[in-house]
Amino acid sequence: MRRVLPILILLIAAVFIGIVLQKLGVFQKVTPEELKSWIEITDIETKWVPKYYQPWPPRLILVPAIQFRVKNLSSKPLRYINFNAIFRFKDDYENLGDCFLAAIRNKPVMPGEKSDPILLKSNYGVEGRTKASFINNPHWKIVEVRLFAQTGSSGYVFFGQWEVSKKIEFEEPKPVGIKK
Repeated sequence: MRRVLPILILLIAAVFIGIVLQKLGVFQKVTPEELKSWIEITDIETKWVPKYYQPWPPRLILVPAIQFRVKNLSSKPLRYINFNAIFRFKDDYENLGDCFLAAIRNKPVMPGEKSDPILLKSNYGVEGRTKASFINNPHWKIVEVRLFAQTGSSGYVFFGQWEVSKKIEFEEPKPVGIKK
């Protein structure tokens, strides 16, 4: 009897905790349509950002990125939203890279408000020597990004596709100790 009592108490506590969590909506199933109606993607900006820079010998790796905010259209705070961005060259079937980010976590987005900016950048990019080598490249290919969001049991929901602009958010450091 002494061995059975602690197991029985743990079993009753687990059932009680499960019922409380279900009432709080932790196990709530979310449909893709619900998720799509809860959030709006705003303030979208696409660009190229540095992944790696080496001044000598010159080497620069730029990756495509998308930055946006999430507006809460629902009547409840938004919590636990994951985003996935897939980057690929236009008219290509293989991915250039992707990015998964558990973006909305500790600070919920309240109804009617917007989130802080969310930046998703590809894990792979394009290599060159300097920023000018990218700007002056006649073979620059257009990259597209597809954005997906997911929460709970919703599965991934497609939110849109955008061309990545040719804006490069990188400035090479000025040479040190060289005077004209």
